[in-house]
Amino acid sequence: MFVNLIRKPPAKDWLLIFLFKGYISTILDKTLVTKNKIMYPVKLVKWFDISVIFDYLLFPVVCVYYNQITKSSNLFLIIVKTFYFSVPMTILENFFEKRTSLIKFKNGWNIYHSFLTMSLTFLVSRTFIALVRGADNTRVPENT
Repeated sequence: MFVNLIRKPPAKDWLLIFLFKGYISTILDKTLVTKNKIMYPVKLVKWFDISVIFDYLLFPVVCVYYNQITKSSNLFLIIVKTFYFSVPMTILENFFEKRTSLIKFKNGWNIYHSFLTMSLTFLVSRTFIALVRGADNTRVPENT
């Protein structure tokens, strides 16, 4: 799935979003774990106290797809499409929190905080790539 997403032009944008989203997810997740808001009782890799699969694979791939869908959208549609992605992810996370031991919310953290955080990170990634594209278009060509 990741390879097919990255192969769509402009591939450099999608790879940049994938890496950016992984970086942002890791920082947020590590902060929440450190502040004892979220806990991952079942760990894929014992050395990490974050959700490695979610932070480095699932969330970045979904974010690339989100950015591809919103590439030519206006601000209103970007916000609406953000909810198309964050609502199902929040529902799925709520299911995992209630029915499995993959994630546990603690100390006041709840599903609404997760929804807001996911929505904001989608919007931040979309803003980031828009700024990168804008900076790329404002470059002055060199005379040869």
